[in-house]
Amino acid sequence: MKTTALAEAVVAGAEPAELARLDVPSAYRAAHLRKDEVGSFDQDDQDKDVRRTLHVGEVPMPELAEDEVLVAVMASAINYNTVWSAMFEPVPTFAFLERFGRSDARHDLPVHVLGSDAAGVIVRTGRAVRRWRVGDRVVTSPAYVDGEDPVVQHDGMLAGDLRAWGFETNFGGLADFAVVKATQLLAKPRHLSWEEAACNMLCASTAYRMLVGERGARMKQGDVVLLWGATGGLGGYGVQLVRNGGGIPVGVVGTQEKAELLRRMGCPYVVDRSQFDGGLADEKGWRRLGAEIRRQVGEDPAIVFEHTGRETFGASVYVAKRGGAVVTCGSSSGYAHEYDNRHLWMKLKRIIGSHGANYQECHEVNRLIALGMVHPTLSAVYPLEEAAQAARAVQLNQHVGKVGVLALAPSEDLGVEDHALRARIGEDRLRLFRRPL
Repeated sequence: MKTTALAEAVVAGAEPAELARLDVPSAYRAAHLRKDEVGSFDQDDQDKDVRRTLHVGEVPMPELAEDEVLVAVMASAINYNTVWSAMFEPVPTFAFLERFGRSDARHDLPVHVLGSDAAGVIVRTGRAVRRWRVGDRVVTSPAYVDGEDPVVQHDGMLAGDLRAWGFETNFGGLADFAVVKATQLLAKPRHLSWEEAACNMLCASTAYRMLVGERGARMKQGDVVLLWGATGGLGGYGVQLVRNGGGIPVGVVGTQEKAELLRRMGCPYVVDRSQFDGGLADEKGWRRLGAEIRRQVGEDPAIVFEHTGRETFGASVYVAKRGGAVVTCGSSSGYAHEYDNRHLWMKLKRIIGSHGANYQECHEVNRLIALGMVHPTLSAVYPLEEAAQAARAVQLNQHVGKVGVLALAPSEDLGVEDHALRARIGEDRLRLFRRPL
C-alpha cells in the first residue's frame, strides 16, 4: 500500500508540530489474522505452518480512547504468542477479541493485528494522557490493564482483566501504527537502533519478574540458576540478569554452536542437552542432568528458570536443590506437565507461576537496558512484508535470541541518538547475537 504523509513525516524525523498537523490515515499496513480462516488447520496436521494464516495487508485505523496513544511503529519483534496466534492454539485469539468486545467493541473485528513488542514515535495522544507527547520516542510494554482496578496499584499482573497486548487485544505492534495504553509506554533507550529497542520488553521484563522481582524467585548473590533455552528470547535476558545480580548461571542449550554463544555472553557453565541420548523424560535422565550440573558447579540449582514446559518440567523439579524453586512463565513444548511430586513435597521445593511483568518491573528492566547493563538479544531482522516468514523461523526454532521486524524504519541501524554510550558498550556486545553460529 502507498505510504501516508504521516508515516513519511515520522521516517523523515519531522517536528512534533508537523506530526500533529498531518492527518491520521484511515487504514494502515499490518500483520494480521483473518477470522474466516479459523479452523483452516486440521487436528491431524503435523505442521501448522504459520505462513498459511499470517497475512500482511491493509486494515482499518481504529478510534483512539482517552487513555491511549497512537504510535507510528518503526520496528517490532516476534514473540511466541504470535506463533500460537497464527496456529489458532490453544484457542483462536478471536475468542479473546469477542470477549473484550463486550466492553470495547473496537477490538472485535474480523481481523486481528498481532505483535506484543514495538518501538516508535507517538503521533497522537488521547485527551486523558498527561505524561506523553506527540514526537516522543517510546518502546511498549505488553501488559494491557485497567488502571481503575484497585489491584493494579498493588500488582498489575493480578488484575482480573489483564490482557497481553497484541495477543488478547487488537491493534498490536507488527504494523505501521499501533494503539497503546499510556501505561504501556517507556522511553526508548537512546543508544539503541529501532530494531534493537523493539525486541526487548516482553522477554526482558518477563525474565526480570521471574528472577529478580519481589513476586518471582528473588534471586540473591551466589544463587546457582539453571536456565533452559539459555540463548533464546527469554534465556538470553535471564543469563544477563543472573550475571548482573551476582548469581551463577548454568545455561542449557541444544547445540555446540549455541554453547559457544553462551560462553561469549560470559556464562561460565553450559550444559548441552543433546548429550543426553536417552532424553529427559524419566528419572534416569534427570539424574544424569543433576550429576552434570554438580560436576560443573559443585551444587544443585537454587532456582530453575522454566518456560519450555512438558519436555523439561519433570527434570526441573528434580534438579532444584532442597528448598529451591522452579519459576515458570510458559510451556512452549506443551502445557500438560508430568513430574514426580515426591521430589517437590519431600524436599520442600516451590513452583512459582510468573506471567509477564507489571509496569514498574518493565520500567526497572528498561532502565537497565538504557544504562547499557542489559543488552538486546536480536539475532535477525525481517521487513514487515516477511512477518510470516519471521514467525515461521521462531516456530521452527531456527533462531537464537529475538527476531526483529522493521515496520516504518526503511533500514536497520537507524534511530540511535546516544552514540557515546553505544561506543562505550561496544558493538561486539550489542550485536553479540547477530554473529553467525
